Amino acid sequence: MPELPEVNTFKRYFDESALHQKIARTTVFDDKIIRNMSGTAFEQLTQGRTFTGSYRRGKYLFARLDNGHDVLLHFGMTGDLNYYADEVDRSKYERFVFQFDNDFKLGFDCPRKFARILYLEDREAYIEEIKLGPDVLELSEEDFLVLTKKKKGSIKGFLLNQKYLAGMGNLYADEVCYQTKVHPASVVSAIPTKKRKAIYAKMQEVIRYAVDRNAYYKDYPEDWLWQWRDADAKAPDGSSVEIEKIGGRTTYSFPGWQKLYQ
Repeated sequence: MPELPEVNTFKRYFDESALHQKIARTTVFDDKIIRNMSGTAFEQLTQGRTFTGSYRRGKYLFARLDNGHDVLLHFGMTGDLNYYADEVDRSKYERFVFQFDNDFKLGFDCPRKFARILYLEDREAYIEEIKLGPDVLELSEEDFLVLTKKKKGSIKGFLLNQKYLAGMGNLYADEVCYQTKVHPASVVSAIPTKKRKAIYAKMQEVIRYAVDRNAYYKDYPEDWLWQWRDADAKAPDGSSVEIEKIGGRTTYSFPGWQKLYQ
């Protein structure tokens, strides 16, 4: 599943290719990817419209139309955008495509069809309906401390809960816990305030670093857990990696290096 930095990269790509472009024609090749209406209805509602802006909240990308409505692009595991002019560059996994007045096209590709595309008349009502929390990069330290003060679950589960933090995903949550030396199974409310402040700061640092590098993993530091985690990994103190399910997700941690707060 693309996480916040990956979706932010999609946003940049969308903005560079599609903003202020009039949609001459929309063609849907696979109705199932449009989740709240038929492909025909989606075509009719978007044709003739112009993309005027975009808004990313967590892992959700909203493409704003000139009538005040939005197209939600939720990429799933394999969703991708492809801007092209020559038909030879069209992907065989293209599920729908916007053709613009300049004869270029923006195709939405998704080999495994896990993406969710919705046409929304009221973006804010949808965000409220799915209880999507504040974006990780927009959440203040004060609000983070308030949110974590009385939570009884694990810090890993908290970081992954999109109702609290929109955009944090499995790999980045493990990274933040590793770099702050907090065991991901730690009870949130048992973590001292100073350490919770460290988690907040590291979360901001890690996500911004990834965003600035367009989520290009090879540019991440060599000492990040992300780069070398495997069954034989060792922490700086020599402790071995432990792989288990925390918060319903596969989790890498180093007991001894990462303190467990209970």
